[in-house]
Amino acid sequence: MSSSAIIAIAVAAVVVLAAVVLLTAARKSDVRGAGALSRETRRRDRDADIDLPAAPSGRAVERAAAAETRSTEIVPLIPAPPAIWVAPDRDAIGVSRRQFLNRATVTLMSAGLGTFAAGAFVAFLWPTAAPVFGGKVNVGKLDDILSTIRSSGGFFYSSSARSYVTVYPSESLPKAKGVVEYQPLLGGMESGVVALYQKCPHLGCRVPECKSSQWFECPCHGSQYNRVGEKKAGPAPRGMDHFAVSVSPTGDVVIDTSTPFNGASIGTNTTGQEAEGPHCITGGGGHG
Repeated sequence: MSSSAIIAIAVAAVVVLAAVVLLTAARKSDVRGAGALSRETRRRDRDADIDLPAAPSGRAVERAAAAETRSTEIVPLIPAPPAIWVAPDRDAIGVSRRQFLNRATVTLMSAGLGTFAAGAFVAFLWPTAAPVFGGKVNVGKLDDILSTIRSSGGFFYSSSARSYVTVYPSESLPKAKGVVEYQPLLGGMESGVVALYQKCPHLGCRVPECKSSQWFECPCHGSQYNRVGEKKAGPAPRGMDHFAVSVSPTGDVVIDTSTPFNGASIGTNTTGQEAEGPHCITGGGGHG
């Protein structure tokens, strides 16, 4: 026999022996493929199934439900008449937040406009009695004003009338009656006072009094006026403008600021007052 045949026979014998060994080992083990359970596990599961209560099957549950349905008495439905629709009560329903805010806004605006209109109507019917420039302004009692003029150095200022009140000397009345511009002012002059508008007739600056000279001296362009407003120096075209003054029987001094009267023309000097001390404003230039 050749060597190759002997080798082939030996290989075949080895294969047969290996197969026999594998079959014997598989039979001794309880493994019957991947995932197979052992005999002990299967026996334990059978014992557990014996102890569990038997549950009804699905078919038995369906039969019981059908029998219960057939035994229930069906009550016939009695038709009822349709209900009549009634509109809902808005107060019972209530209002939304947006409706509340809208109503509140409209109410407040209406109340505000109504109050403003009522106030304007009342103000129109009953004008205020407080002194207001542009009308008749009560500046106080004549005796009090004269006392203030003496104590404050010759001048009394009323901010509500925007005017200065100064003394007009009684001895100068005859000359004043001959001045055309003074005719509307004679009533106040006869009571001993004149009211001078605070604006300079040159360019409208407020003209303050000068305590040292006892004149009015404009700080803007140097116009100067004596104590009763007659032009003494500077570029102003006339004397200071006046307001009419009236004195009531009770001594109240009322200045009518609704109509300013032009000051006396240049050269008018009814009082003859000259500067009584140093000027507060210099360089005005004279017109005498």
